[in-house]
Amino acid sequence: MIMRQVVVFGGLLLIVFTVTSQDTSPPNRLPKETPAAAHGKQTYVQYCAACHGSDGRGMGPAASALKTTPADLSTLARRHGGKFPYGYVADIVRFGKPVAAHGSNDMPVWGPIFAVRDNFNEAAVRQRIKNLCEYLATLQEKES
Repeated sequence: MIMRQVVVFGGLLLIVFTVTSQDTSPPNRLPKETPAAAHGKQTYVQYCAACHGSDGRGMGPAASALKTTPADLSTLARRHGGKFPYGYVADIVRFGKPVAAHGSNDMPVWGPIFAVRDNFNEAAVRQRIKNLCEYLATLQEKES
């Protein structure tokens, strides 16, 4: 089981590094490009787009290799009463999604990975996750 996760994670990392950073956002996205969101976009492209896709809709190039379809990140606000759930998303990124007994979770727990990348600088890890959340907020669908 652990070996499968290591193999899948290694494959995902390989795909992550091949994903391009071109902006293919449809016109119904909220235009909120702040410096924090720009940094968050870099993190998103590097760590998330392989599974969630460049538009956040869950159809990245690695999605078909996963047991569970990645979440559509463009509907987070809609699924949380119309407000982007910063705390919820930060917790999922940092600690992973709670998994039912004997279940599996294909999404890596990014907190420890970011900690290593940021030389165990807790403030840097929190900032990276905050920036990622700021970028994800820009991917939210507009209310119709």
